Amino acid sequence: MFSDAVLEEVTVESAWRKSQESRCESRCCQTISLKAKEASNQACHVREMGTQTELNANQRTLDVDLGPLLDYPDLGQFLKRVEGIMIKELNKNWKSHAFDGYEVNWEEQHEQVTCLHSLQYPDALEQQLQVTSVSWNSTGSIIACSYGRFGDGDWSTEKSYVCTWNLDRRGFNANNPDTVLDVPSSVMCLAWHPSQPSLIAGGLFNGDVLVWDTSRTDDPLIGRTGHVGDTHTDAVYQVGWMQEKSQGHRHQVFSVSSDGKILVWQMEKEGHLVLLDGFALVAQQIPSNTKIHKPGRGDTAVGVTCLSYSHFDPSLFIVGVEGGYLLKCSSSVQTLAPINMGSSVPLRAPAQFTFSPHGGPVYSVTCSPFHRNLFLSAGTDGHAHLYSMLQAKPLVSLQLSQKYLFSIRWSPVRPLVFAAASGDGEVVLVDFAKSFQKPSLCIKQTASGRPVYCLEFNHAQSQLLAAGDGTGTVKIWQLSSDFIEQRARETALLDEIASEVVG
Repeated sequence: MFSDAVLEEVTVESAWRKSQESRCESRCCQTISLKAKEASNQACHVREMGTQTELNANQRTLDVDLGPLLDYPDLGQFLKRVEGIMIKELNKNWKSHAFDGYEVNWEEQHEQVTCLHSLQYPDALEQQLQVTSVSWNSTGSIIACSYGRFGDGDWSTEKSYVCTWNLDRRGFNANNPDTVLDVPSSVMCLAWHPSQPSLIAGGLFNGDVLVWDTSRTDDPLIGRTGHVGDTHTDAVYQVGWMQEKSQGHRHQVFSVSSDGKILVWQMEKEGHLVLLDGFALVAQQIPSNTKIHKPGRGDTAVGVTCLSYSHFDPSLFIVGVEGGYLLKCSSSVQTLAPINMGSSVPLRAPAQFTFSPHGGPVYSVTCSPFHRNLFLSAGTDGHAHLYSMLQAKPLVSLQLSQKYLFSIRWSPVRPLVFAAASGDGEVVLVDFAKSFQKPSLCIKQTASGRPVYCLEFNHAQSQLLAAGDGTGTVKIWQLSSDFIEQRARETALLDEIASEVVG
């Protein structure tokens, strides 16, 4: 028979759970290990130092006592015997002026004169134009030349050029100028600004004066003469730069023409050259010591062909005229020239003294940079004259060509050396230290004998001389050391030449 009953609970432990717990495992995870690197740096510093103890009278000169090996009684007696004579001679040399003006030249020595470059512009060669002028810029690295004609041709309407080459430029090409300026008329003369290396002035056959800025690629022409009454009425044969008297840092342009006028221009902001001052050479006002024909009319102009300012007196200048005469002039004169030419400023008569003439027109004149009274001239008679400003007759006369002499320039580094451009196609170098009778060297520039019309020394690189000729070529000559190294007493010898009086 069945009945309810309460029994104790019965528990049965899970064998599966225990089996699972015994099988538990631990797992872990980590990122890629980081790499570390240590580096150090130290700046190198080198320093040299030296020291020396003061001389001790009791200290031996050598650490090792050589004893009798340094005892030369005969030598000591000799030195005592000649000491007085040596001191006397040294004092005499110290007072000597034998080496006055001598400067040591540390540049590379050159034994011969060589042609470094032959510069040409193909378009000018095609038109058979001639090189009428050459000029170095203030840095001495850029040479400019103008093209035109001295011979036959329609000078007034023929297109012309001004070309520049930078000789130090990478990729320099002798037949490809760095700058080409197209000009509507023949360019007769050029002059770089003395301190601004991109400004250049030019004079044209039609009488205009122009100024270019070669650093401007779009429109390099920055100034030209405009007022009809002020411009030259004939060809401009020389232009140059001069300092403005009131403001020493500014420069003005002067121009010389065969119309007898010497004009001074100032640049204006509008691009015009405005006439500031002017002179006129009139036959009636030429000093009386000349034989220039003086007709009754007082307004007969004397054609000016060249001009050179004194390096010692900025108010003094020498001009050459078509009649072969050279005139000493002053910019401080107040006498007006009786000339019937329309001009916005009164033109003065500057001539004060006349020198003995050449046998034909004077083409070039250059004042000495080493002596205040000396200047050189060259003319169509083939002669080079050395004058003193204190007397009419030349101190020296040299015939350097059977034809014309077109240009003459004094060396910027040798007081007794000058160069001339001849109609025989030669560049002539004269050294008065060697001879007063003949040139020291004649360089054949043109094989065809075409004239050399212009030349210019490089003032920054004294070994370079540029010359332009009738074939349309500019040649850059490297002078030998003999022509650029100043010798002892050259300035003194120049003083002796200047002091000579011709009877």
